[in-house]
Amino acid sequence: MPETIAIIPARAGSQRIPGKNIRPLAGHPLLAYSIAAAQQSGVCDRVIVSTDSAEVAEIAVVYGAEVPGLRPAEISGPDAHDVLFLRHAMEHWVSGTPDQLWVLARPTSPLRSGASIRNARQMLMDNPWADSIRALRPVTEHPGKMWRITESGEATTYLDQDGAYNGPTQALERLYVQASSLEIVRRGAVEEHNSIAGARVLPFFLPEGEDSDVNSESDWVALETLIHENPHLLPVIETSSP
Repeated sequence: MPETIAIIPARAGSQRIPGKNIRPLAGHPLLAYSIAAAQQSGVCDRVIVSTDSAEVAEIAVVYGAEVPGLRPAEISGPDAHDVLFLRHAMEHWVSGTPDQLWVLARPTSPLRSGASIRNARQMLMDNPWADSIRALRPVTEHPGKMWRITESGEATTYLDQDGAYNGPTQALERLYVQASSLEIVRRGAVEEHNSIAGARVLPFFLPEGEDSDVNSESDWVALETLIHENPHLLPVIETSSP
């Protein structure tokens, strides 16, 4: 079995929701649920939080994650590519062979379960042609119905199509958007392609609700409403809140 490392990116800065990664949700900081899901998956040999914040690091350790060091500021800004924190962890904290698996469990998806991590990992192992697996969900607004406005003020369809925009959405090609809730990639693919996806990606569909992604105050309100009505959706955390 390949070694599996869960990494949870939790930088300090958040422009849309200040302090998002450690903001309390149902009595625990947001990132605690991703730590718990990785632990409860039963397949992660290590659970590491990558952060540039001593405060985040302290909280992560309380909830059972490793923080081998702080992430450099130059790869922690809002425009830094995700592969940078992953390569940093590989080069400075975790050695391993090309078949080593890395689970990216972002704190902004607290409803993603340990069972889903386990199932996705097994799917990737069952498909050796794939460099990675990525959670997807169907688009809610199809690009076949999208328009752009030219400099002259004319509205033109975003896609070059023969009147399909006037037809029913269900007649258009089925398309998907990345859910950002779960990615698993082989170490060798990251090193060869300098990418968190590699060259070939296997799709994975999370159970309904688990693909939630919190990036705005309205997302947060919707999440709180959802878990108030369905508290069982959150991973169970036994550690006391710091």
